[in-house]
Order: sequence, then structure tokens, then C-alpha cells
Amino acid sequence: MTTFVDRVELHVAAGNGGHGCASVHREKFKPLGGPDGGNGGRGGDVILVVEQAVTTLLDYHHSPHRKATNGKPGEGGNRSGKDGQDLVLPVPDGTVVLDKEGNVLADLVGQGTTYVAADGGRGGLGNAALSSARRKAPGFALLGVPGTTGDIVLELKTVADVALVGFPSAGKSSLISVLSAAKPKIADYPFTTLVPNLGVVTAGSTVYTIADVPGLIPGASQGKGLGLEFLRHVERCSVLVHVLDTATLESDRDPVADLDVIEEELKIYGGGLEKRPRLVVLNKVDIPDGQELADMVRPDLEARGYKVFEVSAVARTGLKELSYFLAEVVAKARARKPKEEATRIVIRPKAVDDAGFTVAYDEVEDVYNVRGEKPERWVRQTDFNNDEAVGYLADRLNRLGVEEALRKAGARAGDGVAIGSDENAVVFDWEPTMMAGAEMLGRRGEDHRLEAPRPATQRRKDKDASRVDPAQQEYDEFRPFS
Repeated sequence: MTTFVDRVELHVAAGNGGHGCASVHREKFKPLGGPDGGNGGRGGDVILVVEQAVTTLLDYHHSPHRKATNGKPGEGGNRSGKDGQDLVLPVPDGTVVLDKEGNVLADLVGQGTTYVAADGGRGGLGNAALSSARRKAPGFALLGVPGTTGDIVLELKTVADVALVGFPSAGKSSLISVLSAAKPKIADYPFTTLVPNLGVVTAGSTVYTIADVPGLIPGASQGKGLGLEFLRHVERCSVLVHVLDTATLESDRDPVADLDVIEEELKIYGGGLEKRPRLVVLNKVDIPDGQELADMVRPDLEARGYKVFEVSAVARTGLKELSYFLAEVVAKARARKPKEEATRIVIRPKAVDDAGFTVAYDEVEDVYNVRGEKPERWVRQTDFNNDEAVGYLADRLNRLGVEEALRKAGARAGDGVAIGSDENAVVFDWEPTMMAGAEMLGRRGEDHRLEAPRPATQRRKDKDASRVDPAQQEYDEFRPFS
């Protein structure tokens, strides 16, 4: 059974905003109570938050679909709908959030760090909020905006100061078990470690974390063995420790050759690992052949510039010196890091010539595409079954300057106009607004500016009005005087 998962694809959906309410206050002896429709509630967000108690992404592996609750619709009596509840998803420290293309969206390090993965939709305004001196009793309300949805990738990179790397069965798990209180699985066969182990070490006044990576083999950077799956867990470390087996029973291996293979894999993998400080630990020197081999290869390793330690995890020799040296290296690395400063609030005012939308002609579809945050949101909030709501949308677009931009782009009456993205755009035949103003509205829910003109019908009415009945005309001419 899988107990450790460090990479998952998560499908998140924020809550939808609640619809506004169109209501008129009705009370005995108060015939003109006025609009009292409340606003819809806001949809809940999907928020990722770092929790130290969480160490794996296993929960999201089994349940990858997560959705926040929707906002409630508004009600009459000026009662606003309840906001949707935010969905808070705890993630391990060191979780990286990426999009489907692999672009980093957020790097969550540190207890309590948060990231909003999906924004809840805003609630629609009720007719009470839409009323004005010119529109005293709107017969419509705005719809709630759908919450954002999308797919994200969560990738765990262990936050450790020291990383132990080496071939399978080199003694990394044994070493971390004696340096810290960690209890990894230890056995005498390769690939015993299937998940990164993390331990906390105290050396003097310095406390640091140490992690071992499942055994690397040649070709690990291309996915062989388990190396590629877990190399990401050492990307954040301050120092790399090569654990070399001086008592291997394989005739074609020796500590120097093992070191060269691991260094080549780290270089191919990248991620900055090739630039990290490193030292060498010759393990299993308690075995006579192991001590003899360590004495042979130590001068060669030191000639390459490595700091070399001879240790035995079983006999527990050389551990104190190694632990304190690692503490010194970690302390220097922490001192070199820039101090964290409070996040600055950056104010980016809108450019003077920024209209907030764009108009472009699509020759293939033969439509004028209008894109912009406000127009697209206004379209999603409009109830197209209500003529007055559609007229209100036309007024808003006109005031924003969309119609003027369409004229400048060459649009004429009857041309197709699409507002929104290609997947859910609203397409209509453009009819320029001749005049705007709520004072032209008729009954609630109607807007006579949207009525189709019927010139033939009007001409028939005029003709009927001018027609004179011959009998009535004769009677009027010969009617006796009273």
C-alpha cells in the first residue's frame, strides 16, 4: 500500500457566487415599498496552507478533486446570501505548486504559508443595490460569477539542511538512524529505502535536519531505479554528503568510482545540485577490509578537494566529528542567506491609456472579439432572459467605451460581436445604442430599446387611422341640426 506520495495532480474548483435577488417590498398600506432584493454571497476559495504535521500528499492522491462551497443567493427584505466557506488544504512544508505546463506558481516553505489555488466567484447584486435616482425599481438582479477552476500539480521537495546521497546499501539509512532519532527501514538488500527519511540532529547550539535519498544508480537522472523520483528532495539542501561503501562485495565497484557515478547523475539532473558544497563519508570502516580500502582511497579524495570522514554506523565511530562539522557548514550557509523582509505592497496604477478591454476583428469567424476583465464579468452576470438586464448590460458597455471602440474598429450594425473567451463567449449581432438611460425603461423586466422595429405595422396603423368610413361621413354631412 502506498504511504508516501510526493507528486500529485489536483483538480480544484472554487465556489460560485450566489445570484442577486430581484424583489419589491410589499406591505399593507405601503404600495411603493421599493426594491429590497439582497446580494448573493461570495463563493469560497481553495487555499493551500503549509502544516508541519503533514508530511505526504497521500490524501490528494486518493481524492484529487476538491471543491469549495458556493455562495447562497440573496433574498427579499434586503437579506444578503451567505458567503461560501473557504476550502483549506494542508500541504507539507516544501510543496511546490505548478501548472499543467510545469510553470511554478508558488513555492510553499514555512509553517502557515498560504496560496490561493482558486478564487471564489463574487456574488451578484440584488435590485436594491442596483436602484438609483433614474432606475428606482429595477426588475432584475445580477447573477453570481462562477468560481475559477483548474488543474494544478503539487510537488514535494523536502526541506532539509543536509542530504545523504549514495549507491543502494551504502549505509545512508543506518547513518541517519544513529545521527538522529529517525527510525528508517534498514536491511541488507538494495532499495530498502523507498521514501526519503528525515531526521533532526542537534550538535552544540545548532539544530539541523538531515535527509537520505533512496539509492542512486547509473542512469538515475533518466529515470532508472528510484533516483529521479526522489532527487527533487535534495534540491533545497545546504550541503551534500556522499556516503561511500568501503565494504562492498561487488568486484566492479570501489568508492572513487561510486563517487564519479553519483556526481555525473547530479550534474545531469541539474537543479543547482552540482554547485552545492559536498563532503565524503567513508562508511563501514569497522570491517577490516573496509578500513584498508578507506586508507587507500582517502588521499585520492582529499586531492580532489573533498573533506573526508571515516565512520561506522554500527560501531558508532567518527559520528561526533561528522555531526559537528555538518553543523558548522549549515550555520555558515544560514548566515549567508539574505534576511527575510516583510512583503512589500507594490501599487501598480492603471495606465492612462488603458481602457480595460481590447477589440480585435477575427477574419476567420467574421466577428469582433471583445476581451477584458470587466466586459467578460458583466456578461457572466447578465440574465439574458430579462430584457431590462440586457439593456443594463448595453448601458454599462456603452459607458465603458466598448461601442466607441467597435466603431473605430470598423464594426457596423448587424456585425457579429463576441465577448469572452473562445470556449464560453457570448455572441450577438451588434446594434449600436442610440441613446442610454434608465428613464426610457417601461415596465419592470422590459426595455423597449430591445424591441424589434416593425415599420410595416406602424404604417398600417397610420393608414387605418386616416381611413374614413363612407357611411359615417354621409351621416355627418346630412345630420339634422339639433
